[in-house]
Amino acid sequence: MSVDDVVMGYKQLFEIERVFRDMKHLIDIRPVYHRLADRIKAHVLLCWLAMLLIRVAENETGQTWRSMRKELAGLQMGIHQTPSGEIWQTNPLRPEVKKLLEQLKIKSPPRFYAMKPLMKEPKA
Repeated sequence: MSVDDVVMGYKQLFEIERVFRDMKHLIDIRPVYHRLADRIKAHVLLCWLAMLLIRVAENETGQTWRSMRKELAGLQMGIHQTPSGEIWQTNPLRPEVKKLLEQLKIKSPPRFYAMKPLMKEPKA
């Protein structure tokens, strides 16, 4: 084998080990306490789909999932109670989050997500 082939093999091995490490820690595929085979299969399939989405996001952005998760953790929504009802509002997006969402082709959340008026009780 050439030196390039050996280096490429170790790089691929490192990536595979990282995926399994991420599945254990990021996605939490640890011990599954399901008894029915269908539930076990569904759990593993959902974890595999989550890992696939993570890898697609990493390939699209060139960032690690850990760094993307750190950026996206700042995206929050507050629910404000007023005498007239509720207002659901997101915090202002930082430029890094906007760029990340654009790279992932995800529409930015609206600043005001929902406004729900209070339901008035009927008078007796």
